[in-house]
Amino acid sequence: MVNSTAPSFLSSFLENSFDLKDHLQGFLHLDPGTIETKLAAGQEEIKNLGRKDFNWEEATAFYREKVGELYLFELGAWHLSSYAYIGDMLQLIADCAQGRVLDFGGGIGTHTLGAALCPQVEQVIYYDINPINRDFVQYRAEKMGLGKKIICSLEMPAKEKFDTILCFDVLEHLSDPSQQLLEFYQSLNSEGKMIVNWYFFKGFNQEFPFHLDEPKIVEAFFNTLQSQFLEVFHPYLITTRCYRKQS
Repeated sequence: MVNSTAPSFLSSFLENSFDLKDHLQGFLHLDPGTIETKLAAGQEEIKNLGRKDFNWEEATAFYREKVGELYLFELGAWHLSSYAYIGDMLQLIADCAQGRVLDFGGGIGTHTLGAALCPQVEQVIYYDINPINRDFVQYRAEKMGLGKKIICSLEMPAKEKFDTILCFDVLEHLSDPSQQLLEFYQSLNSEGKMIVNWYFFKGFNQEFPFHLDEPKIVEAFFNTLQSQFLEVFHPYLITTRCYRKQS
């Protein structure tokens, strides 16, 4: 059950996931029946593509060029089916996000949109290497009247500082997640917060072939995390965590 104390500006997510199905239909010019069919098949199709074509040496090209619009449906299906979980993530963002926000690897834009709706957030920089994801989130931002508050980019902003960094379901897709943590540390303002999650597991039946699970790399990740950041408690029963810089 989604937290009943969620702020009113998140009500459109609580009602219809920020109009996700309508946005998919309009962006892709598909009828509602086709949208439902593709959402139902999306998660299995992306797994099959990963088993067939994914390798770490060409990971960036896989996400940028090969997944295409499949990710819209795979992520869309997951966000729709994980309604309560995503709702609590958005509540955490509403509690903690402020100022300039970076959504790193922002996918279909749910968290970008949620952050942009927060009155204490000035601007959200959405970054994702998949051009279809980027165009879709630009479309969603305009549809929701958030086009002036959200900047969508295919390139990681260089040498910029942020008050909040969001990174969800991305770190396990990187060959060196520790290095990414260090880059987040450099990009985060001294009083800023980093809200992240990860899933370093290929699945009990190898259903996540594009997830990192190398023990030494995972151990290095946690060592880096614990040496650079201090966890900030939150009350939500989700895997997402909030951090600030070590003093």
